[in-house]
Amino acid sequence: MKHAIIVGSGVNGLCAGITLARAGVRVTVMEAADAPGGCVRTEALTLPGFLHDAGAAVFPMTVSSPLIRTLPLQEHGLRWIEPEVPVAHPLEDGDAVALLHSVDATAELLGRDGAAWTSLMRPLAKAWPSLAQDVLSPLTRMPSHPIRMARNAMNLLQPATRLASRFETTRARGLFAGVAAHGNMPLSSMATSGPGLVLAAAAHTTGWPIAQGGAKAVTAALVSLLKELGGELLLSHPVKALRELPTADAVLLDVSPKQFLQLAGEAVPQRARDTYTRFRHSPGVCKVDWALSAPIPWSAELCKRAGTVHVGGSFEEIAASEQAAWDGRMSEHPYVLLSQPSVFDPTRAPAGKHTAWAYCHVPAGSNEDATARIEAQVERFAPGFRATILARRTRTAMAMEAWNANLIGGDISGGAMTLAQMLRRPTLPPYRTPLAGVFLCSSSTPPGGGVHGMCGYHAARAAATHMNVKLQKLN
Repeated sequence: MKHAIIVGSGVNGLCAGITLARAGVRVTVMEAADAPGGCVRTEALTLPGFLHDAGAAVFPMTVSSPLIRTLPLQEHGLRWIEPEVPVAHPLEDGDAVALLHSVDATAELLGRDGAAWTSLMRPLAKAWPSLAQDVLSPLTRMPSHPIRMARNAMNLLQPATRLASRFETTRARGLFAGVAAHGNMPLSSMATSGPGLVLAAAAHTTGWPIAQGGAKAVTAALVSLLKELGGELLLSHPVKALRELPTADAVLLDVSPKQFLQLAGEAVPQRARDTYTRFRHSPGVCKVDWALSAPIPWSAELCKRAGTVHVGGSFEEIAASEQAAWDGRMSEHPYVLLSQPSVFDPTRAPAGKHTAWAYCHVPAGSNEDATARIEAQVERFAPGFRATILARRTRTAMAMEAWNANLIGGDISGGAMTLAQMLRRPTLPPYRTPLAGVFLCSSSTPPGGGVHGMCGYHAARAAATHMNVKLQKLN
């Protein structure tokens, strides 16, 4: 039996392990922390009885993932909760716009931009079930559906500023800016329309669900499946150097390029080291978790029914905030991504109480606490919000890295999604390292950030080829 060692038990590491274990490979996952999951963990961060998703919390790409769709995670305890409104975006006049499950219903909210939204999103939403595998694969790979991919590629590769010019109204432009800014890049950069279009397509098809009981339920289901397949998980088992590992047929690393160099040491030639050293990370995030006495008192009804709320006003304000973080500056009015899971999942807080979290993009490696700016943005669209706060826990960008060493400088994307790095992430071809039998499987490889496990799956394919193991094909 072939043996693969996986260092790191984030979703990509677990999905790599599951992929290989399904093919009959003996899998050992080594995790430095005392709990698995990487950034997909639920912790008690504030007051007794309040559960907070410390990292990922909303899972549009998980339910869209070509790999995870094939896994029987419900049999391992995972239950999805789909909010009535996937994403809301409050406006200055007390109103709001939203990404709804239906393209047509969303278009109705956009007034005279409704037709433009429909013409943009209906073809993508219709093709999304078959396109997801191509979108979540390396760009160097031949698409499974080349004609459909080509039809959508021009829009996906456009700067968000250019695609937004199709819209006339503040409502539509603001809504699109909110989803595009998930890419954590200046909205004038190439391919920044991609995250917005992909996330909107997910909202219109598979939704933006949360996991009942918290993000830890996703990790628990993956771990349970891995063990059922014969895989082994070793917790509190830090790996300081690759030379410490037992002999194996393949080693897969769910780590950043920086950590790979630390683990490999002098075994990596200087020329190859330079490639990993030059890898650019995105701006960081400053994240706040709240224990609340009541639901957030949004002025707009749509926001009260939404699982995720994008707080940032107009396209121009959001674009300025994203540019500032990229340039190494703190925005006075940052774009804020907020989730309010206890509105839909009462297991997250004591009866009558609530939890919420929010983050904004900040300069990479920043130690600055953006709590006041974040809360001011929420208060702007939900007067009285501050009065509901019972307790809070803030992690600056550097505190995020201290919590999870993969989050270099607070970067939750695994590296900047520039067009060049979408091709070389961090090397070309991806996944393979200069060391024989050693592969990267983290979100620093294609297709990048998002809890979809496809980085792990594609790395497992490369490792399987190395080991001469045949994998089960995805449908």
